[in-house]
Amino acid sequence: MDPQPPPGSMFYQGEGKVVYMRICRDDDPNTVDLGVAVGVEPGEDVPAVDPAVLAQQAVDKMKLAGPDIASPRGAGRYVVGMPMWMWVDESPSTFGPNSASASAGGVTVTATAKVTRIEWAMGDGSTVTCTGPGTEYTASYGKQESPTCGHTYSRASASRSAGKYTVTATSTWAINWQVTGGGGETGQLTETRQTTAQVAIGELQVVR
Repeated sequence: MDPQPPPGSMFYQGEGKVVYMRICRDDDPNTVDLGVAVGVEPGEDVPAVDPAVLAQQAVDKMKLAGPDIASPRGAGRYVVGMPMWMWVDESPSTFGPNSASASAGGVTVTATAKVTRIEWAMGDGSTVTCTGPGTEYTASYGKQESPTCGHTYSRASASRSAGKYTVTATSTWAINWQVTGGGGETGQLTETRQTTAQVAIGELQVVR
């Protein structure tokens, strides 16, 4: 640990000893404590720090979240046969880039995360994969389809629960990490996050 716990601390092991912190995953059935302080005599081997574990700790600090869906909106009005434009608002926690570092035993790992794609399950059996945040719709686009991320419903949602389709947006975060200050070891992680929205799709009635 840096700094070492001072005399009087519950972790202090006595003069002539050093203390390190062992971080254990809480999904390991053989692990009870998440943090364990252990006294080590000078000259004894101190367990090596796993950079991949530090990388995961750095990712946890980022508090990555699912897509911040801007469209479709729950209060929006959408019609069968009309192109729907999908897009998300971008922030460090919902789209990236986002960076954080974690240190232990003199080793520091810095991780950087960014969303590489968003998979939209539209609730009608269709799936749309978009490689970016999507394009925000404005009235000047008229009835054309989104150039980057969109979907057209062929059936109304009246028969669905609450009369709406459940849209699920799943983002894939690509995370690159590296050891800084020596070693130069690098690696990659992938994580996913989800957000849902309820969307009502109606039918346009024409009276002659």
